[in-house]
Amino acid sequence: MKESFRLKETFVWITADEKKYIEIAKEEIKRRRNDLERFTRWHPYFLVTLEGYQIKQTDVELGSAIGKDKIPEIITRMTESAEKFGIGPMSAVAGTLAEFAVEAMHDAGATYAMVDNGGDVALICDREVLVGIYAGESPFSNRIALKLHPSSSLLGVCTSSGTVGHSISFGNADAATVISNSASLSDAAATALGNSVTDAQSVSKAFGTVKHVQGIKGALVIYKDTLATWGEIPEVVEIKNY
Repeated sequence: MKESFRLKETFVWITADEKKYIEIAKEEIKRRRNDLERFTRWHPYFLVTLEGYQIKQTDVELGSAIGKDKIPEIITRMTESAEKFGIGPMSAVAGTLAEFAVEAMHDAGATYAMVDNGGDVALICDREVLVGIYAGESPFSNRIALKLHPSSSLLGVCTSSGTVGHSISFGNADAATVISNSASLSDAAATALGNSVTDAQSVSKAFGTVKHVQGIKGALVIYKDTLATWGEIPEVVEIKNY
């Protein structure tokens, strides 16, 4: 079953075999967003910086609502993912929330769980799954998908775009997709990859932005009528009956 869920700026599609797992995902998203909001209420710079954010113990002040010297795990995870690329931690927010939700579902016993947070997907799957790629006005948009094989390990398949959506991107990629074992890492990596794509000639060089980072399995870039891949990515298949 598949169900949508909205919480303020967060809008996700949650997929699982049983309703109870979907409810677990919703509660986890609520909890982690609450942690994020509490932290950023005291430290608003975290929300706006486009550079790496350095966590210090003094970041959490005495008397803060989240407790003295306590850094929420979502803050730590977002910061660690983004700093690998020298970009702001909010670049990883969607993937990190999706990752926490799928982890909670898996811990509760789910063997098939997927959370799609605006194109940033975290999943575990006991069956073959197709993850489609939306690429705006590109002729590849909604026509191709990544075929994922069953895996008990979490996968992150995240996409950034300079032509689609409201997220900040300094590039012109119609889609920059990264696959790793962490949706938090994939989300930050996709942002960095997308930032590096300015034109068709820059596509092949752009992969240098992410391929040096441990944990990145592979990546795909769509720029207009150009499609390029790097690393070990799932089979790219055509979506039929489009």
